[in-house]
Amino acid sequence: MTLRQTATALGLLAASALLAVTVPAVSQAAVPHTAGPATRAAAQVRNPKTVKAADYNQARSILAKAGSQTAAKSHPVHGTGDVPVSYGTSLLASARDEFRQADRNLPAKDKKSDMSISHYNAIHNAAKVMGIDRW
Repeated sequence: MTLRQTATALGLLAASALLAVTVPAVSQAAVPHTAGPATRAAAQVRNPKTVKAADYNQARSILAKAGSQTAAKSHPVHGTGDVPVSYGTSLLASARDEFRQADRNLPAKDKKSDMSISHYNAIHNAAKVMGIDRW
C-alpha cells in the first residue's frame, strides 16, 4: 500500500469515526410515520402488470354509465385473457380528465379531487375492479 493509499484509508476511517461520534442513533420508534416521501412510497402497492379482460370491461362499463364519453366510445376487450395495465390506467386517466373538465363549474363543496363526488366514486370503483392504485 502506498503512502497516499494509506492516508486516504486513514482519512476515510477518521471521517466515519467522527460521524459515528457526532450523529446520534435514532430508533425507528422515534421516526414519525410521515417521515417523508420515501417512507410513503415504499408502503404503496404497485399496479399489476396486467388486468383481466373481464375486469377491464367491467371498469369500462362503470365509467361509461357514470358519463364518460371516452369509456363509452372505447371498444370492449375480447379474444384475450389479460390486457396490459396501461389499458386500464389510460382509461382511468382519460375519464378523470373528462370528469374534471365537465365538473369544473360545480361549487367546491360538491367536488372531491376537482370532480363531482359521483364521478370520483365511479373512477375509484373502476380502479378497484382492475386492481389499479395509480393512474
